[in-house]
This record gives sequence, C-alpha cells and structure tokens, in this order.
Amino acid sequence: MEEPMDGRLGRARPLYSRMDTTTVATITTTADNREFICGLMAALVNINLTFPISKVIFRQMLYGVHIKSAINQLRVEGLRYLYRGIGPPLMQRSVTISIMFGTYAQYRRLLDSAYGQSLVPNGTARLCAAAVMAGSTEAVLTPFERIQMLLQDNHFHRQYNNTFDAFVKLRAYGVREYYRGLSAILCRNGPSNALFFSLRGEAKNYLPVFEGYESRWWCALTKDFVSGACVGAFISSVFYPINVIRTQMQTKAPGSPFVSIPQAFRNVYVERDRSLRKLFYGVHVNYSRAFLSWGVINASYEVFRKLLYD
Repeated sequence: MEEPMDGRLGRARPLYSRMDTTTVATITTTADNREFICGLMAALVNINLTFPISKVIFRQMLYGVHIKSAINQLRVEGLRYLYRGIGPPLMQRSVTISIMFGTYAQYRRLLDSAYGQSLVPNGTARLCAAAVMAGSTEAVLTPFERIQMLLQDNHFHRQYNNTFDAFVKLRAYGVREYYRGLSAILCRNGPSNALFFSLRGEAKNYLPVFEGYESRWWCALTKDFVSGACVGAFISSVFYPINVIRTQMQTKAPGSPFVSIPQAFRNVYVERDRSLRKLFYGVHVNYSRAFLSWGVINASYEVFRKLLYD
C-alpha cells in the first residue's frame, strides 16, 4: 500500500499514523476475511464446471494413455462414477484457493508493513515471498489430494466407498500416510503461486483496450478471464511433470514404501519407455482445462471481490 506524503517534511508518512490500533486491526481483519471468501466462492464455481475434464487428465497422468483411451475408460464406467471423487476437491480445492488468495493478501500486508519492508526492501521479492508462503500454507491440505487420487484410481473402486470411508480406513496407517506426495506439492505450490501473482496483473495490462467500453462490466470480466486463463495455462504446463510425479506418489497403496521425488521420476521415466515426451501425456488437455479453470477462478474472484468490497 502506498504511503501518503507529508507536504511539510517531504517524506513518506505512514498511513496508519492517523488511526488507532483498534481501527487498524478491524480494517485488516475484515479485508483478510473477504479475500478468503472471494477465493472460496471462485473455487466452488470452477470445480463444478471442470471436474470431468480433470478426471480425464488424471487418467492420462496415471496410465500414460491418449485422451481417447482416458475418455473411453470413463464412458465404460458410466455416469455413476463420473463425479466419483469430487468430494475431496470440493473440500480441498475450494479451501486451497481460499487459502491461496487469503493468506497471500495477509502475508503481503505483513511484508509491506514498515518492519517487513526493512527485512525485504524489494517489492518483487516481497510479492514472491508472500506467494511462496501462501503456497506452503496450502500444503496442510495434502490429505485431501491423497484421498482424491485414491478415489479416482479405478484400482481402488471396491476398496473405498467414498471420501469419509477412505479417510477412516487410511487412519490405520498413521498420519504420515495422509501426506504422501507432500514434497512434490511444496515444489509445485510455492513457485507456481509466485508466478501467478506476479504475472496475472502484467498479463491484464497487455490486453487490448476496448475504446469507449472500459466502464462496462463485461469488459473488465473479459480481461480478468483472459489474463487468468493465459497465466494459469502457462503455469500449469510448466509444472505438469511435477503433477505427474505427484500423482504417481499419491496413488501408491497405503502401507507401501514411500518414494522420493527422484525415485518417483525414475519410476515414471522407465515405465514410459524412457521418453520425456511421454511425461507430458495429457498436457494438451491439461492446459485447456487450466485455461478454462483459471479464467473462471480469476474472473469469479474479481467479481466476488468487487461485490464484497463495494
């Protein structure tokens, strides 16, 4: 946040110098809560629209098959199983996006304070640090990703009935079993968040100006969708191999030996005929899904943000 200038002294004067501590705390808390709510609502809109596409991508990640084979698997299983596994992403993904936007805003405020600026003087570094910390905070929800992977894998259809059943049965293997793939998730979340928050504003600035229509609601909505979609598709493609490795790590049977990221990469690489190209099986569907998904998330987030803040 920019600091107002003191006309007499010609130097920055803290904005909060005119406010008492209670007022500042109230404003900060309210703003933080609204950021969390905006992220949550945007995620709920997105999940319900894109879950079937995500399931096709998951099958391609898991088995290294072409899109037709993945779609055929779902067709054979029928509509009964099409939305099987949506429970964890409804809980995990909605809360994750809420945490992503909410904690980023909170960490950014802390780093932009006078004390934070003394520790991290560079504005871009503060942005990236806030994004990485927000991504690391999201990782507490790893158990939901683990359960989602088990429910979507057809090898476990008879072993787990639903999300609650899977959570209960996994408890017998200890807390550590819920956090399979945590290392891969941390490697993905922090850098991808840093790229997203760094690029989404820049991407919007480069979009063409609609002369005479800047004040129209659809103009802002279109820009928010396109900027979020392009940035999201780019980031999703860059980190696709990490998601492939994470999928392999999280679909291991409970109780089986844990594997590191290098081990998981080596296993996938050998299984796919030592072809790096095959590590990207499903990436074209993934960036198509990410384009739609992050476009919806970014545009929905800005809509809810305008509603709550205005």
